[in-house]
Amino acid sequence: MIHIDGSYGEGGGQILRTSVALSAVTGEAVHITDIRSNRPKPGLSAQHVKAIETAALICGATVEGVSIGSTNITFSPQEVRGGYYTIDIGTAGSIALLLQCIMPAAAYSDTDIELNIIGGTDVSWAPSIDYLENVTLKALSKMGYRCEIDTRKRGYYPRGGGVVHATISPSEPEPHDFTEETGDILGISHCSNLPEHVAKRQADSAKDIIGKAGYDCHIITECAEYPSTGSGITLYCGMKGAYVPGKRGLPAEKVGSRAAAELLDELSNRSSVDVHLADQLIPYMGLAKGGSFTVREISSHTTTNIWVTEQFLDVKFKIQKKGNMMEILAI
Repeated sequence: MIHIDGSYGEGGGQILRTSVALSAVTGEAVHITDIRSNRPKPGLSAQHVKAIETAALICGATVEGVSIGSTNITFSPQEVRGGYYTIDIGTAGSIALLLQCIMPAAAYSDTDIELNIIGGTDVSWAPSIDYLENVTLKALSKMGYRCEIDTRKRGYYPRGGGVVHATISPSEPEPHDFTEETGDILGISHCSNLPEHVAKRQADSAKDIIGKAGYDCHIITECAEYPSTGSGITLYCGMKGAYVPGKRGLPAEKVGSRAAAELLDELSNRSSVDVHLADQLIPYMGLAKGGSFTVREISSHTTTNIWVTEQFLDVKFKIQKKGNMMEILAI
């Protein structure tokens, strides 16, 4: 059994998700202690509990200590099984983060795994579902990973109610050396149960800033009536993206301008991936036992994921400076 110190490095839910995912892939049981011990509310949240339960469901794992507030769990997997699963997070908990916990293991199933997930698609402190589809999955497809997602309803904080259908096919990751990609900036600006001009103002503000920076930009706007009320915008170009959720009291123009500024900051550096994608790629590079990318800076999420991945897999990561960028290689 592998022991993981849940307070290591960044000390958040990512350690939990990566550990459970790699436990399911390798078949190695894992005992995780001091989960989120440095957070204002230590231990598992409802979202973490649901992610672990879903991972256990697809690999027949037995679990101990999986309850809200728990700071220690044991996860003992069996074989990853294909099938159709309906998962209701029960809150506006992030669907994208739940998928992060499931996706590495699902690639090692003998048949497709289909997931119908109910929860939050566009919430704070998590990738948006549009970022997952247009940045994360685009990058993973270059490694041979096969996953298709269909966002059927958006879900915002606090009600949730978003619906995403994901189909993950057997597809063990292969090494890939990521290089810088350029092109037009694309995006999706959306709102639910709000005036249509909210999504348009978000988009127009982003377009104005991006245009002044010399880029062509194409942003789709969506306005619908879903169970929850909210808005947001996701922008992306190559292997880089930016997501900003709307919130009460924050003008739509600021939502759009913040997303534009964040993406332009990434594009000003000739790195191949953005800071957020970097940490997401680490487990897959570990499974592929190879590959590389450059990033403008190394986040604590990335160094933490490197440490966790090296506990489970026979792989080492090398970090080196390359001009004004940092390069990470799996060897």
